[in-house]
This record gives sequence, structure tokens and C-alpha cells, in this order.
Amino acid sequence: MLPLPGCLLTMFSDELEPQTEDSSLHGGRIRSFKHERGNWATYVYLPYQPEEEFTELLQELLSTAGACGVVLTPQEEFHISLSQTVVLRHHWIHPFTQSLKSGLVHCKRFMCSTGKLRVYSNAEKTRTFLGIEVYTGHAQLMDLVGVVDRTMEEFHLETFYKEPSFHVSLAWCVGDMTVEMKECIQELQRLVDEHEEGPFVLTLDCMELRCRTGNKTFSFQLNS
Repeated sequence: MLPLPGCLLTMFSDELEPQTEDSSLHGGRIRSFKHERGNWATYVYLPYQPEEEFTELLQELLSTAGACGVVLTPQEEFHISLSQTVVLRHHWIHPFTQSLKSGLVHCKRFMCSTGKLRVYSNAEKTRTFLGIEVYTGHAQLMDLVGVVDRTMEEFHLETFYKEPSFHVSLAWCVGDMTVEMKECIQELQRLVDEHEEGPFVLTLDCMELRCRTGNKTFSFQLNS
């Protein structure tokens, strides 16, 4: 692996301006790192477009969790993460996305399914999530993580978890509510297992990988 050129490492070093973090501006959430000009929060994921049945089930889950004393906010969008959130310099965006594109050239489209609810929290314990875990397609997801990790290593960025629990985050709340959510997880799982015409299975047609960096989103189609 070639080291990054020194000119890239020092470019714009004088433009960093830490900005005050105001958690009231985004629902009480706290960033894992300070925003600095020229630094772009970046992550890689597989998108999921919710269907009506999913939306109805999610509302039932939120209502039941609320009755248990856990007030959850639904995610604004749904996806399976393939990377941690890393900080990417603006002038690295093009070479970073080109590296991803090259690595994905032989990756094929596949299906994966989820069905078991699980409680997650971020490393800082400032947010707790209700997610639904993947049970088919794990091998293909690990192949994609391998591609993403190689690009991360190329830019000296943090790679993904060694033994990831692939999932779609459904909803979240501020603070460490892990214990409270686990106390009602069986009742929530029952809603999934006994949904209208049998157990609800969230199925993703994984045909497109996306990279979100700041306010830009790059899309990479997987081979049919």
C-alpha cells in the first residue's frame, strides 16, 4: 500500500475551524467527532426502500415500545451499513469513490433477508437503536465489506468491525436505553413473528451500493 503523498496530507491544514456542537439542532444527538471545514463525514451502505407493510409494522413497534416507556424516533432512511462513519478530506472524495468503483467491478447483485430484532448502541452510548438483523446474504455482505475496507486502508481510515452484525436500523432514542429496550424486545419480536399473514421478513434486493460523504451521495450498481 502506497503512503498518501505529503502534499495531500498537508493541503488546507490552515482552514480547520472547529464549530460549536449544538445537540438541540438535531434531536439531541451528539456527533462522534467535531465538524471541521474541509472534513466530510463519510459512510458506505446498501439502501432499503420501505414498503407499505414495513411502514405499518414500524408504527406498531414504535407504539408498543412507547407503551413500555421507550420513546423511539423512526429512522429518516433505512440501510445496511458496510462501513463505520469516517472523516474524509474534501480533496480525497474523487480518488476515494474511484477506488470503491474499481473494487466493486466484480461484485454481483444478491438478495438478503432480515427478521430478528436486536438492540444496538453507538460506541459513546449516546444513542440506542432498534434494528432488525440480517440472516441470509451474510457472505455476500462480507465480500462487500472487504472491498470497502481495502479502500479505507488505502486512505488510512478505520475499517469495519471484524465480526459485524449486519442490520437495518429501524428507530432510535437519545441516551443509553439498552436495558429498557431489551426488557420489551420479546414483545416487539412477537409483532414481527405474528404479523398479519405470518412472520414479517424484510428482504433487500442488493443491487446498488452507495457512499454518502457530506451532502453528496455516490451510487455504484452491482452486476446482475
